[in-house]
Amino acid sequence: MSDASLTTPPQPSSVDATSGAATMSTPETLANIFFEPGPTFEALRARPRFLVAALIIVALTVLVTVLLFQKVSFEQVVREAIDKSPRTQEMSAEQKEQIIAMQTGPGGKAIGYGAPLIGTVVILAAGAALYLLGAMMMGGKLSYKQALSVWTYSSFPPAVLGTVLALVMLFIKSPEDLDFNRPGAGLIVTNLGVLIGPEGSKLLRAALGWFDLFTFYGMFLAALGLRKVGKLSSGGAWTIVITLWLIGMILSVARTALFGG
Repeated sequence: MSDASLTTPPQPSSVDATSGAATMSTPETLANIFFEPGPTFEALRARPRFLVAALIIVALTVLVTVLLFQKVSFEQVVREAIDKSPRTQEMSAEQKEQIIAMQTGPGGKAIGYGAPLIGTVVILAAGAALYLLGAMMMGGKLSYKQALSVWTYSSFPPAVLGTVLALVMLFIKSPEDLDFNRPGAGLIVTNLGVLIGPEGSKLLRAALGWFDLFTFYGMFLAALGLRKVGKLSSGGAWTIVITLWLIGMILSVARTALFGG
């Protein structure tokens, strides 16, 4: 065996003929997005995929929802939300009980359990469309499937890590500490909204809620993905990501102002 063969670095198992980027299998993509996001997104440009990662995100969402309602009764969550909602303060006790009975019935439970699943699917699909639109406005080259792969895989690590922490806290915290209608009393709190107490400004709390550790992690991955997959400049990629973040914050504050938080 020659010395040259000993010193030559190992080559990737396969390389896309068009882009020159190393291709990755689905298991490799799921693992490498945590440790080597740059090369992973380059591989996704050549072979965009999203289905398995999206299904895992949906499954994790359903898992947390089911386990949560096993520990804290669905009726308790609904009752506390109704009691603390500004829109029901003028209602009589009988009217509140009617609303609670309706929302905790079979139809209400189906919505309660299914909403996180449906919401996750809608967010993935709509988010990809927004990335595609943003990339087109910034002069990038991105297909919808590529945009969907960027949104999905930039959401995947925060979703996995957030679920792991949520499950740990779910088993550590007592049911009395899981009042989701009280700021800072949910499963995990990684945003600045927790700094605003129960009597503080709801609008400020809604805005600070977007200054979130996992949100920023996802934004970093998204900007990197748009740059690698959409062939955008760093400034263009971050413009898209920050603009969508600001729009989300504004909509959250507006919703709080209109309907309470």
